[in-house]
Amino acid sequence: MRGELPNKHHSYTFFVFLFFFLILFPDLSISVNTLSATESLTISSNKTIVSPGGVFELGFFRILGDSWYLGIWYKKISQRTYVWVANRDTPLSNPIGILKISNANLVILDNSDTHVWSTNLTGAVRSSVVAELLDNGNFVLRGSKINESDEFLWQSFDFPTDTLLPQMKLGRDHKRGLNRFVTSWKSSFDPSSGSFMFKLETLGLPEFFGFTSFLEVYRSGPWDGLRFSGILEMQQWDDIIYNFTENREEVAYTFRVTDHNSYSRLTINTVGRLEGFTWEPTQQEWNMFWFMPKDTCDLYGICGPYAYCDMSTSPTCNCIKGFQPLSPQDWASGDVTGRCRRKTQLTCGEDRFFRLMNMKIPATTAAIVDKRIGLKECEEKCKTHCNCTAYANSDIRNGGSGCIIWIGEFRDIRNYAADGQDLFVRLAAAEFGERRTIRGKIIGLIIGISLMLVLSFIIYCFWKKKQKRARATAAPIGYRDRIQELIITNGVVMSSGRRLLGEEEDLELPLTEFETVVMATENFSDSNILGRGGFGIVYKGRLLDG
Repeated sequence: MRGELPNKHHSYTFFVFLFFFLILFPDLSISVNTLSATESLTISSNKTIVSPGGVFELGFFRILGDSWYLGIWYKKISQRTYVWVANRDTPLSNPIGILKISNANLVILDNSDTHVWSTNLTGAVRSSVVAELLDNGNFVLRGSKINESDEFLWQSFDFPTDTLLPQMKLGRDHKRGLNRFVTSWKSSFDPSSGSFMFKLETLGLPEFFGFTSFLEVYRSGPWDGLRFSGILEMQQWDDIIYNFTENREEVAYTFRVTDHNSYSRLTINTVGRLEGFTWEPTQQEWNMFWFMPKDTCDLYGICGPYAYCDMSTSPTCNCIKGFQPLSPQDWASGDVTGRCRRKTQLTCGEDRFFRLMNMKIPATTAAIVDKRIGLKECEEKCKTHCNCTAYANSDIRNGGSGCIIWIGEFRDIRNYAADGQDLFVRLAAAEFGERRTIRGKIIGLIIGISLMLVLSFIIYCFWKKKQKRARATAAPIGYRDRIQELIITNGVVMSSGRRLLGEEEDLELPLTEFETVVMATENFSDSNILGRGGFGIVYKGRLLDG
């Protein structure tokens, strides 16, 4: 028994010390990361819940006035930065409020015990649940037993406010019917929902849009297998690993940082600009490493349909080849808000495609997407669809795959200096006239040379044949002199009916073949010489007919 007295003494001392410590430092009395069904968080207590690593803190706060909110902020950063607000549109009007678990739901009650915010879970009610703030900034509601399913009953990551944290998903959860998007604060001092949203659209190819009052302000461009086609610099974020998931259960974007000790976030500000920040501990400030929109060409549809934006040209808006401004005077004066129209109407069957390189492709919300075919099949498919106005690959990896077909008007495209995507625009065949003229000249020249060669060959063959015939029909050289010594016998002129020695034919005399005369004179035998006359030697001869 004596040996137990010192142990009891030390136990009493410890509990007395703990009691006075909690009284002297009340803020530390709930510096844990959980909230059980028997606990609560009140404004008046000035207590908070802190994540296990001390990265994030959850509690009630106010900025200006008498409006109180439940939110999450960075604990270790001196510059108070809020990343999530629960009751942003239903603030408490006085410093009397409480957060607790009721019927397996997180609820915020005002001074009259009215629910101003709740997780609104329905269905089977668990007997025991607990709320927990994780080190990634996610505030979750789960079963109180550690061995229960890892799936959360509810999590703040499913309901972002204006900030996307690492591991937080932005996009659609088809399984649970969620669409996660960020909404700006109304002002720097008012966390209630502002006028701007950044959310995913899944019609066509999934891509993010910046909205205000349901009007598009800017867009990310569709995911092309490597990045969003309108955010080329994503591949330059060395310290950030991003991921885009698209399957039957979800279509979502998320990112994480390679340095777990650094802080990064994406936030949509009060004027609708999406900004990326990293915390610089040495300077004790947030460093903006990216933002969107970054220039005029990022503004949605700034140049209208059938035109592209290029920051290196003046004006920045340019009609695509085959199109011209509806009002050239306005474009010349710098007003590029007008439309571009076709110079030549399409004829369907004879149309061709013009290749635009290094482009941010048009919005795909009204496009037809077929990921099973390649670019060649995509062109054929577009050709057979007379209302198809352009096509492109849906995935640029490994030489390109998949097919996007635009029907009718398309808009919001821009030209980059490099690394953009190819877009093939349908034009009338007449728009390629200059190329056809050059091609026609080349073809004509080839045909002309070929015809000249063929004609020369024919003339040569004809000449050779004539020469051969002339040699075949010519008399031996021994007879040539004798031909000039033609004999006239019985009134016969020895000619074959042709001109001999350039003299005219005497058609009044009967004609005798030369061979007949040779036979009649016994080959101009000397024994048949009668004498000599003015035309030469005169022979006698006997014809076959007597």
